[in-house]
Amino acid sequence: MASLAALLEALPADSPRSAYHRAAVEANVLAKTTDGSRQRTYRYLRELYLLRPDSLLFRALRDLWPADPASWPMLAGLCALARDAVFRASSAAILRSSPGDSLTSADFAEAVGEHFPSSYGGGTLSKIGRNTFSSWQQTGHLIRAGRTTKIRTGAICTPAVLTYALLLGYIEGGRGNALFDTFWVRILDQQPSQLLELAANASRQGMLELRQAGGVVDVGFRQLTRPMTEVEQDQVQ
Repeated sequence: MASLAALLEALPADSPRSAYHRAAVEANVLAKTTDGSRQRTYRYLRELYLLRPDSLLFRALRDLWPADPASWPMLAGLCALARDAVFRASSAAILRSSPGDSLTSADFAEAVGEHFPSSYGGGTLSKIGRNTFSSWQQTGHLIRAGRTTKIRTGAICTPAVLTYALLLGYIEGGRGNALFDTFWVRILDQQPSQLLELAANASRQGMLELRQAGGVVDVGFRQLTRPMTEVEQDQVQ
């Protein structure tokens, strides 16, 4: 997440895709020591976050990023979850645990192995377990407790984070009340009453449009799903 934050901080929100490559590789705003490490980090960031203005997923991330630095870990985590099927599979270890539980990398390796039973050998699963173990610490779901264990904690959820999670459900076809019961929202560790309060706050800030009547909830994303401008479409090169 730190590399993504540094790259977004270095560039205006309307930057073309080529600007992200120049900043990361040529200008070395991520302070990598070799050209190879700069190239690898850029490829990694591009795979997880796209870094292209013609992508709704990335444009919405950039729109919501300035709202609150406390949102950054989960905004980055949600985008990475949407892009990385293996990281998404590892979420089973998070969803079936509760704050205060002790977890190890083996729990995440097991979750991925259950989802992809014939895809990875033991050694590869162990590496995946270690990598995703670290990734969930970055999202705020884990804190270090010892050399090989971490404690499950509740992630920080802000109006911007909930907006992005609801948008991901909306992109998948969810509407109304169902948007508050998607995978993307469950990973936020929030109670239903907290979710509605956060959504109302997001609506007041113009991140989304929330309407409630007779127990029915309607959520819109007029700003985040606005049509791509000609400039944004031309910036993909």
